[in-house]
Amino acid sequence: MNAAEIFAQMPDAFQAEKAGNLRATIQFNLSGEGGGDWAVAIADGTCTIIEGQAEKPELTIGMAANDFVEMITGDLQPMVAFMQGKIRLQGDTSLALRFQELFAR
Repeated sequence: MNAAEIFAQMPDAFQAEKAGNLRATIQFNLSGEGGGDWAVAIADGTCTIIEGQAEKPELTIGMAANDFVEMITGDLQPMVAFMQGKIRLQGDTSLALRFQELFAR
């Protein structure tokens, strides 16, 4: 599985009931092999994936694409990755904690 495949599956894994009235855009800037830029827009109980850069994201997450894949597949714990400096957050960091609760694994 690669980053592009993960983002393609996110709308199907989105749990709208857990999002409530959340309206936020989270930008992912993934470096290295298989990397790229994707934004996840959550609003009105839906999840939309935008390939490229979002105009004004509430949170930007930067990391290596392989670390992102490991984190999503459960091989790398998000807090451990953050403590090791593998994740860079800019903006509303509370969204990072909430984000992981919105998707079924």
